Amino acid sequence: MTTPRDLLIIAMDPESGRTVEQGDLSLALAGAEVVDLLAARAIGLDGDHIVPAERSAPGDPLLDAAAASLVREEPYESVTDWLWRRGLGLSASYQAVLEEEGQLVRRRRRGFSLRAGELVPADSAARRQAEERWRSKEPVLVLLAEALEGGGDRGADAPDVADDAVATVLAAVNDALVELAGVRQRRAIENAAFDNIWRGSGG
Repeated sequence: MTTPRDLLIIAMDPESGRTVEQGDLSLALAGAEVVDLLAARAIGLDGDHIVPAERSAPGDPLLDAAAASLVREEPYESVTDWLWRRGLGLSASYQAVLEEEGQLVRRRRRGFSLRAGELVPADSAARRQAEERWRSKEPVLVLLAEALEGGGDRGADAPDVADDAVATVLAAVNDALVELAGVRQRRAIENAAFDNIWRGSGG
């Protein structure tokens, strides 16, 4: 399993009570991919820019796709630009692959319903591995999950990340999530203002 796969399983666990926006999850998954590519030495960071290396990705098809989509000519892509480009629809891609593999299953709805149930992690070795990584408070997984929950402001008990490159990636994920939340808030305000104008005009 990989960090993005583990993160998806943890984020989609219905017992956690989390409600994660797909856009937020996509950004976090893109960041998790960078972390794993760094660990595999398939990339390096020059400041906040992703520099491809000669080594290949770890062999996971989703990470292979991530490595194949790297910008391989200067000026290299910044981590932030990667998050927004690679993250577009990424959660749906991961969910589709994991559902096909049987790592995610459709939970049956109560009563008679023609609609498919929500996707939840299957009772599998992959889920147990992700949960064990979560229980052991593996720093990268914990910090990415906390970022998804709006925990961008790290508390005193937040785990430390010794690797500067990984810390750079996690900071970029936090900033991107804050930016996305700001966009949603502005849209909500604009929509509310439009509704008020519409009602005021008698529409």
